[in-house]
Amino acid sequence: MEQQERTFRIGPIRPPSEANSLLLQVTNGCTWNKCKFCQLYRHTKFKAYSADSIKADIDNIAYQADIIRRYQTPLGAWDIDGLNQELGQIPSEEERQCFYMVANWLVGGGENVFLQDGNTTALSSGRLSDVLIYLKQAFPGIKRITSYGRAENLSRVSAEEYAELKEAGLDRIHSGFETGSDAVLQKINKGVTQQQEITAGKNIKAGGIELSVYFMPGVGGKELTKENAEGTSHVINEIGPDFLRIRTAAVKPGTGLYEDYQNGQLTLCSDEEKLLEIRTVIERAAEIDTRVVSDHIINLLQGVEGHIVLGRQKMLDMIDGYLNKPEHEKRLYQAARRMALVNGPGDMKYLDQSRIDQIESLIRAIPDPYEWEEKMNALIGRYI
Repeated sequence: MEQQERTFRIGPIRPPSEANSLLLQVTNGCTWNKCKFCQLYRHTKFKAYSADSIKADIDNIAYQADIIRRYQTPLGAWDIDGLNQELGQIPSEEERQCFYMVANWLVGGGENVFLQDGNTTALSSGRLSDVLIYLKQAFPGIKRITSYGRAENLSRVSAEEYAELKEAGLDRIHSGFETGSDAVLQKINKGVTQQQEITAGKNIKAGGIELSVYFMPGVGGKELTKENAEGTSHVINEIGPDFLRIRTAAVKPGTGLYEDYQNGQLTLCSDEEKLLEIRTVIERAAEIDTRVVSDHIINLLQGVEGHIVLGRQKMLDMIDGYLNKPEHEKRLYQAARRMALVNGPGDMKYLDQSRIDQIESLIRAIPDPYEWEEKMNALIGRYI
């Protein structure tokens, strides 16, 4: 008799902060799927999986976990060679992928789980609570369960319902606000309003769940750079999210924003203008308990992170330090960063001369400032 495959669904995306988390897909796609900056789910029809279907995936994860734990000693050490041999004996590529994910999760501590895909909270609160309880029963050692949620959907959930989800096991929600400006939200066809973002954020926080929101500097173009910064500042101050994650905007071919750019309806922001947007949000922060996180390669100054109040001056000094550099020095760093050669300005001294010569040649070839920013935008687009 042929043995049943023990697989489970794994979606395409997760936040960088969930790199070591177990991925459990509870929905597929996005309920809106019309944002002008995104093309991830363009050909995917949204589907919310049934509780029974998700529980079956949890059962298969638990089955894999039982096998994997045989390779852990009583003192907690792992027999990695034995795990690799076990992995090599699995005939199905899909099952090997699932086994590898569970093994990697358990070896790393088995503490955090991320519920995929783009809008997990489209599930009813009751169904999601049922899944959360079942997951925690299967893995009592879980310390944090996190999910994505779209602000429009999140705004329709009450604080009381969030408190119930917290009780069931949901600890953190990530939401791509992108901007707090109604004008920019409309321009990028986000399908949500500033007030809905504020309602969603306040209800999540009132329910005791951590909130991580995303801000896209530059997404409104030069035309709305002031509105993007000031609107986002207003929303952040109203909510006081636990995390404000920076995701620098890039206009990528195949997206609605790229069409707007080609048609002259959107003018690309320079990296300096994007930094000034970030600076405005940090400088105007009220007395909120929010941490700025810059955990993605698309951000020019990845070191700009810390508590938005307690670390404010340090972050502003870092931004100003870059903005006040000579133009040629800024371009050298900008290109090196966009080519993924450095993590921060301090790394420039470690660059080989051949790399510096390569960048110098690029600078000479593109003297026009706007054409230069177009080139930098194209380089950013490789990472999203």
